[in-house]
Amino acid sequence: MPELPEVETTLRGISPHAVGREIVAVEVRERRLRWPVPRSVDRLVGASVQSARRRAKYLLLEVGGGTLLVHLGMSGSLRVVGPEAAWRKHDHLALRFDSGMELRYHDPRRFGCVLFCESDVRRHKLLRDLGPEPLGTAFDVTHLAAAAAGKKVAIKGLIMDSHIVVGVGNIYACEALAMAGIHPARGAGRVSKERLGRLVEAIQTVLGAAIEEGGTTLRDFLREDGSPGYFKQKLLVYDREGEACLACGATVRRAVQGGRSTFYCARCQR
Repeated sequence: MPELPEVETTLRGISPHAVGREIVAVEVRERRLRWPVPRSVDRLVGASVQSARRRAKYLLLEVGGGTLLVHLGMSGSLRVVGPEAAWRKHDHLALRFDSGMELRYHDPRRFGCVLFCESDVRRHKLLRDLGPEPLGTAFDVTHLAAAAAGKKVAIKGLIMDSHIVVGVGNIYACEALAMAGIHPARGAGRVSKERLGRLVEAIQTVLGAAIEEGGTTLRDFLREDGSPGYFKQKLLVYDREGEACLACGATVRRAVQGGRSTFYCARCQR
């Protein structure tokens, strides 16, 4: 599914076309997403997009009277297209701006959502209990060490818990743990504070690099202009089962943790 870098890439792509623009039309062709698209989005005609930002994997468009909250789910995408562009089979919603351009939400599996929050979006049930942003100052070794103290849960599971830190999905958890030299199955409470510090730095490094490269190319992810991201070319372990570790030459292994594939080097990661 699109992870934080893909969502950040999408945000950076759509913002110049959306922020400051008036919404002149809203077209909803399919309301049955993960949660039904509310009728309140139909009332956005005449409102202007005041700002666009990201919280975790949610895109937040501040619009007059509230906030449009978008999650891309497992297969969703947002693209800016001209009004002449043909609607594709799984295009479910479009905002048309006064520029003539349209922001279209596309989601074959319909696991994403488009919601409208008319109150303080920070208190929305999907956002209020989230942990700090991984690239922000609140996520540091002190925070992670406090969260890990005494925990038997695997360190990979800990850093993928959105209550601890947001946006560290499966791909980037594998990559950060490989960069930090920590075995993904090691109990969180058994990782020293020094190594947790390296893990914080690795998480920030791998996410920052992925954002700069435009996200990771997945089966279902394309950037807002339709081109794929390129970070997958630089992955250390993810999806490289049976290949040589780039650091030591040992064979990259695959295991299943929490129903997800985990890739690691048993020699480098302890």
